[in-house]
Amino acid sequence: MSGFAYRVVGGKATAIPVDEARCNGGDLIWAHLHTRDDEARRWLADKASLPDVVVDALTATETRPRCDAVGDGAILNLRGLSSDDMVASDPLASVRIHAEANCVISVTRKSMEALAVVRAAMEAGRIGDPGDLIVAFAGAITEELDPVVADLGDTLDSCEEELGQENVFELRRTVAHTRSDAIGYRRFLNPQRAALEKLAQLPADWLTDEDRLHLATAADRAARMAEEVESIRERAALIHEALIDLRAEQIDQRTLVISIVAMVFLPLTFLTGLLGMNVEGIPFAHAPWAFWGVVGVSALLSVVIAGYFVQRHWFR
Repeated sequence: MSGFAYRVVGGKATAIPVDEARCNGGDLIWAHLHTRDDEARRWLADKASLPDVVVDALTATETRPRCDAVGDGAILNLRGLSSDDMVASDPLASVRIHAEANCVISVTRKSMEALAVVRAAMEAGRIGDPGDLIVAFAGAITEELDPVVADLGDTLDSCEEELGQENVFELRRTVAHTRSDAIGYRRFLNPQRAALEKLAQLPADWLTDEDRLHLATAADRAARMAEEVESIRERAALIHEALIDLRAEQIDQRTLVISIVAMVFLPLTFLTGLLGMNVEGIPFAHAPWAFWGVVGVSALLSVVIAGYFVQRHWFR
C-alpha cells in the first residue's frame, strides 16, 4: 500500500508514516492512500476505524463528484486532471476525501496532478485545518481545469476560421475530438459544482467562514467551466453540421463538373462510334480530308454544347 501522511503542529507540517496516522482529535492529521488493493480497505477499517459506509465510499471503483454528511464529518468526491492515460468518456481522476475535525483521509486510484500542489501547500505551512485542505484541493483542481477548458474553446475558434477551406476531413476529426473531450468534462463539472456548494453549506464546525467563501468561489468556477463546455459541445455540433454541408456542396460541385464533361462527350462518342463501324457505305470513308472533317465537326459540337451550358449558368 502506497501513500503518505502529515501531522500539523503549531502551523508546521511534519511527514509521518501512514501507519502512525491516528485521528486523536488534537493535531491535524492528513493521511493519503494511493492504491487499488484490499489492503487499503483493511487500513481504513482497522487502523482508521472508519464505518463501513465511509470505507465503501473511499474505495469505490466508480465514483462521481458528490458530498454527503456523515456524523460530524463529510465525504467528498472530486475529479481532476491526471497524468495517467485516461479514456475519453472518463477523462478525470477522482479523489475521495473523508474529513472531520482535525482529521482528513483521502484516497486516489489514479495519479492526480492537483495532489502535488496540495502537498506543496501543506509543506509550506499554508494548511492548518481540514477546511484549508479541502479548499486547497478544490482550488488546485479548478485552477488546472480552467485553461484546459479554455483551450477547447480556442480549438473551436480555429476550426471556425478554417471553415470553407479544403481540409474538411482534418477539421471534422479535430471538431469530433474536441466535442468528445467537452462531453467527458461536462459529465463531472456540474456534479462537482453541486458537491462544493453542498459542502460549503454543511453545518460543520471545522469549516470556517473563509473556507466556505473559498468553496463557493471554487463552485462558481466549476459552474462557469460547465457552462463553457456545454457551449463548446453545442458549437462543435454546429461546426460539424457546417462541415457536412460544406462537404456535400463540394461533392455536388464535382458531380456537376463530371456530368457536364460527360454530356459534352456523349454526342461526340456517338458520332465517332457511328463513323467507326467497320461496314460498307460510310460517307467519305476514302476521302483524304474526312478525318480532319470529323475532328472539326466534333470540335464544333463541343463548343456549341459548352456554350449552351455557359448560357444556362451551369458552371456557377
